[in-house]
Amino acid sequence: MIAENTQTQMRKGILEYCILSIISRGEIYASDIIAELKKAELLIVEGTLYPLLTRLKNNGLLSYSWKESTSGPPRKYYEVTAEGQEVLSRLDVTWKELLYAVEVSIAGRFNN
Repeated sequence: MIAENTQTQMRKGILEYCILSIISRGEIYASDIIAELKKAELLIVEGTLYPLLTRLKNNGLLSYSWKESTSGPPRKYYEVTAEGQEVLSRLDVTWKELLYAVEVSIAGRFNN
């Protein structure tokens, strides 16, 4: 039970970073974000994604626009704002620092 809770918290901790990274590649529809996360084996459901997107938008990190769809109603496409790009750059640095810290911390466990 403790390991599962820690795993969940670790995934939650990097989810916003991964979402910002995906959206930074260019404007994208929410279901395409979910597909990208699934491809990376970071499973997420719409009920988790939409509140995150709203929070990122309310914090000024994302914007969106409505675009007509050939297969139904207009779709909301997200893109990273200039402020979001600055935050993403800082998160890139933090990720590299964390990755290094984890690699150094666990290195001896896998050399046997």
